[in-house]
Amino acid sequence: MSLLIRSLNTSIGSKFTVGLTGLALVGFVLVHMSGNLLIFAGQDALNSYAQKLKSLGGLLWVARAGLLAVFALHLFMTIKLTMANRAARTARYAYEGTLQASWASRHMWLTGLVLLTFVVYHLAHFTLGLTHAADVQITRSGEAVVSKNYLDLTEMKESGKSYLPAPSENLSKHGHSDEYRHDVYSMVVSGFRVPAISVFYIIAMGCLALHLWHGASSMFQSLGANSASWKKFIAYVGPVIAVIVLVGNCSIPLAVLIGWIK
Repeated sequence: MSLLIRSLNTSIGSKFTVGLTGLALVGFVLVHMSGNLLIFAGQDALNSYAQKLKSLGGLLWVARAGLLAVFALHLFMTIKLTMANRAARTARYAYEGTLQASWASRHMWLTGLVLLTFVVYHLAHFTLGLTHAADVQITRSGEAVVSKNYLDLTEMKESGKSYLPAPSENLSKHGHSDEYRHDVYSMVVSGFRVPAISVFYIIAMGCLALHLWHGASSMFQSLGANSASWKKFIAYVGPVIAVIVLVGNCSIPLAVLIGWIK
């Protein structure tokens, strides 16, 4: 353990940790986006995917806790490296001119802070249901019947058809029943129908794209892939991933706002 701590306190160890945690976070972003894009396949596709994740039970919360730990370690080590670099004014990547001349590279701390704010809000919004509780209305036959918290949006599967339970039914109990499942599709649509939420989400995705533009490339250097033969490949990794994530994630709130997804 002491050897690990001593390694993390070195510049090389810190950069390697930043690169490794960054790689894990990029992987999560891509997988999470892929799951969210199932909304374009319809209500059943997205809700079935969400139900499979929920069926993991405690393992899902272990994964969430692990992801938050990775995020916290990535943030801590990045701040530590930034402060050390400013103090020494000597620690730089080998290909500084290629990968660190952009606006994104000079403002990683700023986009990182915006992303931290977004993660906190996103968890409060869609995972814990602590925000905008009165903005969602459960409907039956197109008529609003009751306002509910996001996490109380539930649907029942019967004869291949999906519908929302009546307000008199026990939604919390049904959410844990084999016949009922959390209606993630309606939750997402209801959330993004609020323009302020969609705009904030799109801004956050723009910051994420800027962060990935530089970070997804520099993480390979942090992991030791900084030879001349890798130089050209590394330069394109960040921008490509950034554009994919920006287009993929922003397509959802935009599709809801313009009525493509209802």
